[in-house]
Amino acid sequence: MYRLDPRYAPAPGAVLTTGWPAVAARLPRRPVVVAVDGPPSVDWRDVAGRLTRELAALGTEARVLDVREHYADPAEVRRRTVAAGDEADPYYYPLARNGLGDLFDAPPGAEAPGGGPLLVVGPGAALVEHDVLWYADEPKRHAEAAVVAGTGENLGLPGERADLRRLFYVDWPMLDRHRDALAGRLDGWLDVQDLGRPALLDGAGLRATLALLARRPVRTRPFFNSTPWGGHWAQRELGFNPGARNTALGYELIAPEAGILIGEGPGRQAEVPFQLMCVLHPDEVMGPEVRAAFGTSFPIRFDYLDTAGGGNLSVHCHPRERYMRERFGWPYTQHETYYVTLAGEGGGVFLGLRQDADVDSFRTEIEKAASEGVPMRPEDHVRTFPAERGQLYMIPAGTPHASGAGNVVLEISATPYLYSLRFYDWLRLDADGRPRPLPYEHGLANLDTARRGDAVARDLVPRPRWLRGGAGWHEEVLGALPEMFYEVRRYVLDGSAAADGDTAGRFHVLNVVEGAGVTVETEAGDRHELATAETLTVPAAAGRYRLLPADGPVMVVKALVR
Repeated sequence: MYRLDPRYAPAPGAVLTTGWPAVAARLPRRPVVVAVDGPPSVDWRDVAGRLTRELAALGTEARVLDVREHYADPAEVRRRTVAAGDEADPYYYPLARNGLGDLFDAPPGAEAPGGGPLLVVGPGAALVEHDVLWYADEPKRHAEAAVVAGTGENLGLPGERADLRRLFYVDWPMLDRHRDALAGRLDGWLDVQDLGRPALLDGAGLRATLALLARRPVRTRPFFNSTPWGGHWAQRELGFNPGARNTALGYELIAPEAGILIGEGPGRQAEVPFQLMCVLHPDEVMGPEVRAAFGTSFPIRFDYLDTAGGGNLSVHCHPRERYMRERFGWPYTQHETYYVTLAGEGGGVFLGLRQDADVDSFRTEIEKAASEGVPMRPEDHVRTFPAERGQLYMIPAGTPHASGAGNVVLEISATPYLYSLRFYDWLRLDADGRPRPLPYEHGLANLDTARRGDAVARDLVPRPRWLRGGAGWHEEVLGALPEMFYEVRRYVLDGSAAADGDTAGRFHVLNVVEGAGVTVETEAGDRHELATAETLTVPAAAGRYRLLPADGPVMVVKALVR
């Protein structure tokens, strides 16, 4: 059965504490400076208030210094974090390269008072000289939801209405670098996504747990969001959030947002960013050669696009390599593939240009749709293919594409994921009744006009190629292109025998696409159950492993850096 909450035990000796009284009891009760850093989505007033009240109940008086009260003027924060020329783009900013020090003219000074501790709280608290360091966190999905709801806060701009553009391209890059730099010296990781039930994992225990997981198969916590095109497959088949409007984009493994649950059960667990494991153990997780190429950025993502009972995705493309690097600041780009796990009746896939496509005519129709609301027929310009279950569709950057209504697509892609350069979105409105953003000028600037006609079917809709095998199983290549740094393969097991794998120094990502599931067993003896539709990372350090079918024939897709 698909697990909504895959969970891993803390390392021996790790201390996991839950509830505000127990969390506050882990604070020193002497005159020291305790920095509690974290993102602006945390309710810092509430966190500080709960800690001080619990300390008072223990007979210790604590003072609070909120670093947000010491930020530079908002106009200055904006000037430092976004160049004047970049403000004109209504859709994207280049990824911010600032440190959190740029939020301040100078970080405030702090001296421990007599008696109890001084709690320095808020984003950038670690920049104040301190004796103890905690990081209070909630997963990024909470920050995005708060901004959409109008209750969120952007970094360095407390009290102002937040926006997603700044959240994605300024706040998150700055916060990620800041958090990652602190990982090796944190004294505590405080999960406050449920303010009524916080969980604290001690810093040494956090690092010891991630050191163990960096050598074993690990699954991140899945999440589905809702969008205007979303379907209902994940609600119906996976049991995910049945009360939601729909389930559209399924976050199986998107490293910048993925979390690992560490604990003993729903009431005793902390969610820790998958990225921290990559930062602390990049060679073990990714492998030395992959780390040399990508640093600590885990470069492959797995997600679902659920349009079963929903609508067509927007027709869009993604930035080409140079444009992505020079305009947006990502060192590698957003190549993608679609693996169709469910093909709706009459469902299709838009991919590449027709042979007779006229780019000027394409532009004119796009502009009329955006400015005048005139509907267009994307299939007059973009090729369409029947959605075929088990087929992989290759989508190099710059290639126009979309999944049609009625499908479930496992998207196996490069990690960058926030750059959908939409040409046409079927005149849909967002949840607030406004036209959805259409950054078509970016799209047209990246359109690969050479991907057209018969070459699309030949190069981008490949047939499986046998690679190797044994009794009762084989491995086949589903897709590989010279310009894409990763390839997609598939294990096919008839259910009578186990298949073997070997990371050979490069991580693998697995997903069960057909059948009841498998058990992944490493040479070191670690075992991990993997059910239908679930995704698993096999770290480079795991080495050799076996796939044991659970019950009958099974297919498992695998992606790896070539």
